[in-house]
Amino acid sequence: MRGDGPCPVMRACGGCAWLNLPYRKQLARKQAAMEELFAPLLSAHAPELALDPIRGMGGTCDDGKLPAPRAFRHKAATPFAPTADGGVSCGFFARGTHDIVAVPSCAVEAPGARAILNGVAAAAQDLGISAYNEDTHQGLLRYAVLRLGWKSAEGVLTLVTSRRDVPHLDELAERAQQIDPRITVVAQNVNPRVTNAILGGETRILRGPDHMADSLLGCTFCISPTAFYQTNPQQTEVLYQLAIDGMDLRAGDVLMDAYCGSGTIGLCAAAATRERGRDIRLLGVERNPAGIADARRNAELNGLSNAAEFLTRDATDYMLEAASRGERVDVLSIDPPRAGSTPEFLSAAAALAPRRIVYVSCNPETQARDLEQLLSTGYELLRLTPVDMFPHTEHVETVAVLERRG
Repeated sequence: MRGDGPCPVMRACGGCAWLNLPYRKQLARKQAAMEELFAPLLSAHAPELALDPIRGMGGTCDDGKLPAPRAFRHKAATPFAPTADGGVSCGFFARGTHDIVAVPSCAVEAPGARAILNGVAAAAQDLGISAYNEDTHQGLLRYAVLRLGWKSAEGVLTLVTSRRDVPHLDELAERAQQIDPRITVVAQNVNPRVTNAILGGETRILRGPDHMADSLLGCTFCISPTAFYQTNPQQTEVLYQLAIDGMDLRAGDVLMDAYCGSGTIGLCAAAATRERGRDIRLLGVERNPAGIADARRNAELNGLSNAAEFLTRDATDYMLEAASRGERVDVLSIDPPRAGSTPEFLSAAAALAPRRIVYVSCNPETQARDLEQLLSTGYELLRLTPVDMFPHTEHVETVAVLERRG
């Protein structure tokens, strides 16, 4: 294995393929890729509009020499695998294999994160807890998933096992908390399936409360072990602020947050609007009951319970019903998964006819497809901004702001 460059395992791991590339050049590449991707859309629908400069960590590609981002990932994970002598190894899977690449430290993870995960592997080995073999499907300990607070000194460690009953698991949880005081919660997730997915359907708390807390844009959020929460919180604030600015919320507006998850974007928007002396009504819609439970708790935590309502519903069905009842939604915020939205959802959004639509995307290719449909239903594109959420990779997120014509 070659040990040159900023990371001794970067070639074997493959997670940060651009780590050797100066950050300014990374941003320039991403900017060029986004301009190429969205050129047909802009040419056809908004020829006078230019794509915004990509928002990197610390600036844009035109800001001169930018320092290489480090320690920005506040979520880290490891698979476990048995060693030849029956021990427990951890690290990253080498690309395209189930071979473990040992990782003593990681340049892009939060300080201490990798030491915690390596410590868990050592403790499991001491306790005789067998590691799961992805090829034979034998063994107990599959993964550990760690989230550490950005603005808080709290963290959640989730131990993923192949079955619920694991000897010495409670002892492993206790020893894990002794590794680092930031581990305030230890949970077990049970995943018995033969799958590449890390998490299974059952989660229980082993030690501590049922959540950790962290802050974004001045709001505090409870984060349960399996809740979605952005990996790079510093850039999440950039992403969310772009979305909030694009909403252009006015006093008395109804903001609908579709795919709302634990309510982060909508609650940050409601709090920011309240700080400016304007009251709005927030409506969050999400199919995942666990996400809605977190969203309601977060609304209460931030003093927004009276202004926010969260519903466990399919957003498409809800919007169609709301449109048929003549209900008013002034601003629609959507943040779909990588597959993007659906034609049915976008048609329902157009039927609801909000004044503005803010579309946050983790996959610009599916966003470009979806924007074509929205722009054909009476909306115009006001702004399109790329955001670098994952430096040293090809990944880009984007925020699009649309307004209804007329």
